[in-house]
Order: sequence, then structure tokens, then C-alpha cells
Amino acid sequence: MPKIMTARDAADLIPDGATVAVNSSSGLCCPDAVLKGIGERFDVVGHPRNLTTIHPIAAGDFFGTKGIDHIAKKGCLSRIIGGSYPSGPTKAEPPLIWQMIVAEEVAAYNVPSGIVFDMLREGAAKRPGVLTKVGMETFVDPRLEGCAMNGEARKTPIVQLRDFEGEEWLYFKSIQPDVAIIRATTADTRGNLSFEHEGAYLGAMEMALAARNSGGTVIAQVKRIAAAGSIRPHDVTVPGILVDVIVEAPDQLQTTATEYDPAISGELTRPMDSFSAVDFNIGKVIARRVALEMQRGWAVNIGFGISANVPRIFVEEGCHNDVTWMIEQGAVGGVPLLDFKFGCAANAEAFVASPHQFCYFQAGGFDCSLLSFLEVGADGSVNVSRLSAVPHRTAGAGGFVDITARAKKIVFSGMFNAGAKMRIENGEIVIDHEGKVAKFVDQVDQVSFSGKRAIAQGQDITYITERCVMKLDEQGLIVTEIAPGLDIDRDVVGQAATPLRVAPDLKVMDAGLFRDAPIDLAGRLSA
Repeated sequence: MPKIMTARDAADLIPDGATVAVNSSSGLCCPDAVLKGIGERFDVVGHPRNLTTIHPIAAGDFFGTKGIDHIAKKGCLSRIIGGSYPSGPTKAEPPLIWQMIVAEEVAAYNVPSGIVFDMLREGAAKRPGVLTKVGMETFVDPRLEGCAMNGEARKTPIVQLRDFEGEEWLYFKSIQPDVAIIRATTADTRGNLSFEHEGAYLGAMEMALAARNSGGTVIAQVKRIAAAGSIRPHDVTVPGILVDVIVEAPDQLQTTATEYDPAISGELTRPMDSFSAVDFNIGKVIARRVALEMQRGWAVNIGFGISANVPRIFVEEGCHNDVTWMIEQGAVGGVPLLDFKFGCAANAEAFVASPHQFCYFQAGGFDCSLLSFLEVGADGSVNVSRLSAVPHRTAGAGGFVDITARAKKIVFSGMFNAGAKMRIENGEIVIDHEGKVAKFVDQVDQVSFSGKRAIAQGQDITYITERCVMKLDEQGLIVTEIAPGLDIDRDVVGQAATPLRVAPDLKVMDAGLFRDAPIDLAGRLSA
């Protein structure tokens, strides 16, 4: 039988030097009360010290769920392995974890989220580690940065290049955590956990298995405690045999700034007309053009940024059911949500554990991925994971590297450059003031996606901006479409910091995209 404890008492169970795995995605499923208890214990008694924490997806954020920042204290945290990290506005004070990373007070690694889950799974089975091609020729590759985010991390490499049966592979040692901290909605007194108010399972079961099979401790934060036998067996996501401690936190939020929305947890279905339309602006133009790349019946991964609005375009156009959306946190189907609720979907058809979702992504089993970019290089490589001038502005790679590794088709979207002032007038773009920061450059600051590898693998790669559409071929980037009203030399080629080729049959982007009226998307989707 698990013990029921306060968060502060549960923190006493974590020894110095422990490896602690945390199941979270920003505010979604974040065991914030337990993390707070650990930080409070350290403040009072100076323990636990020298922790290594494992975060497949970020714990906490800028906006009300403190997460990892509860324990981002010198002496408490010495090493962190994260798929992603809290991120936020450029002018905001960086989170404490980012301050520690920049100050070299913690060894920090950015390992793709799916690989982190793989490392935990292999640890649970007591296998030696993960052989993968995910991340080859990107910052993950030890021939580039080897996932190290700072000098302290570079002292102890986390990934090696290995030969196996005549092929090159990346090798990551498995993780066997001493403690797993997970979160659910309900625990019965035998420790069985159900997730009925959660928007995802993430990797709760995998983390619990990894800790239990390593002789470690599993701490479960829950909203409420019920009598034994209260939870239907089919509704138990993590069985009580894996749970050591229950911490009740009745005020836990469903996501940051969301106390509870039953559509997020699949307990009711929202009417489709309850989803707000996307405001008509430059971003909507880009999202509409991305939507035209889709085909009816596809399974499509959606990422953060402009592309997150594409499902709303489908809703507006009355063809929501023509494409099934998937997000790395585990929702399949429904309408992916925005802002603080990103990572959740309303009206989902299913919730899949994140490790299973990443297995699907890593092998390219889906049809298309819609993602954003910070920079695009001359060879088509994309940086989405590092902005050196303002590190906390980005969250790191998250699942981006897993998703793009073998995706059949990828559509990257974003503004052509940073800082430009423009408007839409009479179905055309009018540029009032050019931006000063080019996004299309000779070489990206960090390779999150390798254009060279994409060509070698035969991936179909498209880049969509408000000014033009580009494709990737063996020679690099080529402009295939231009927005109405723009001059190709002045407004596109002349504003890139790397040479751009122009297709001899350059087309004008569909003028209907630039007008505040439906675009008949349903009639234009191919089967």
C-alpha cells in the first residue's frame, strides 16, 4: 500500500545525488506541488543536493506553473536532461533554470523528447541504451554539439557515434531513475492512478516502470484520493503496484491558466462553432497556404507557431474531419488548442502515451508535419531550437528532431524576416518597413533539421512565408511562388542573407488567400 504524504514530506524521500524523472509538459500534468516541496526542503535543510533531473518535455513555464524553477538552485540541481525548457518573451526575466545554464551552474543537455522517453524505456527493461538515427547530422550528433547546451555539459558527453552492422548510429545510455514524479487526477488508496481530468498521459507509465524496476521511488501527485476499488480497471493508467507515495494537491491546474476544461480531457465534445475564427492577418494568410498542402484522409502532426492555426482554418472552412491532427503530448484527432493550452486538444478521438506517439513519429508512419522555423540555411537546414542572443526565447528542440527525422513531408512556416511592418490591402501585401533580421541565411546557428539529410532520404520539404513559397531540392532552396503585389528581386531575393534561386515557372500565390473570405478549402483538397 502506498503512503499518503504532504509534498514537503515526500521531498524527504529524495536522497542527495538522485536521478529524478519528472512527467510534465509545461503546465500539463506538471507535479508542481511536489517540485515546490523539494525546493522548500532544500531552502531549509540544504538537501537534496546534486540532483540530476530528467524532463522529456518541459516542467513548468513562464506563466504560472513554476515547475523546474522550484528546484533550479545552485547546489540542489547539478545536471538536467531536457527535451525542452521553459521559454517566454525576450524582454522577460529568464527563468531560473536558464540563468543557471548560462552561468554554467548546471550541466544542461537538450535531448530530443522521443529519445529521452526511449532512454527511460530501455532503463526500465535494464537494456544498455538506445541506438537511433534520430538526430543524425543535427545538433544531437556528437560531430556537431552532442546535445550539450553549455560548457559543463560538454565535459561529460551524453551521446556517442557507434558502428552497428556496418551502419552509423547514435548511442544514448539508458536511464534508471532513483525517483519518478508523476501526476494523475485520482489515486485510490491502493495507488491505482486514473487521468480523467488530464489532457494527456505523457510518459507516466514509462517513468514509473523505470523507477520501480531500478529499485527507486514513485511519487504520484493527484487531485483527489478515492477508496480502493473506486476506479474501473480499464481506467487505471498506472497500477498501484508501481506507486510508493501519493501527494494530494486539490488545487492542481489542468494546464497553466486552465483550472478545468472537460473538452481537453475528452469528457465532453465542444460544438464546432465554439472555436473562434482566426483573425484575418498575415499569419492567417500563411496558415491558409499551408492548409493547401494537405490531402484528404491524412494524419498530420502539428507544431507550435503559425502552423498551430491550420486546424482552425479547416474548422472555418467546414472540413475539419478531412484531416486527423496529432500532437506529441499524445492527443489524436480533435482540434489542437493554442496559447497556454498548446499541447492539448479539444474533442480528441484518442489519447496515446507520448512514447508511443514518438515511436510513430520517429519511423515516419504519419503523412505530414507542420512546423515552424527560426532560421533556414542555404542547404535547407532549419534552426528552431537556439536563439543565442536570447536563449530563453526558445524551448529547445522538444519533439522537433524526432518528428522530422523520417517524416515523408514537412511544411515549415514563418515570417520571411524579423521585424518587418506590413499589411494586406486589396488582396496584396504592402510592405511599409523592412525587417532588419534575415531568417534565410547561409548557415543556421544550430542545426535542428538537416536539409542535406532530408534530400538523401527523399523527404518532401516546403517552406511557406507571407512573401513566397520555397521548395528544397538537391541544389538548395528554390522560390516557386510569390505573393501578389511583391517584386521577386526587391522583396524576396534582396531580403535574404543567402542567395535564393527562382523557379523559371514562378507562380503567383493564390490571390484568394489574401482576402477576408473563405477559400473553398474543402473543394480544393485532393484525395
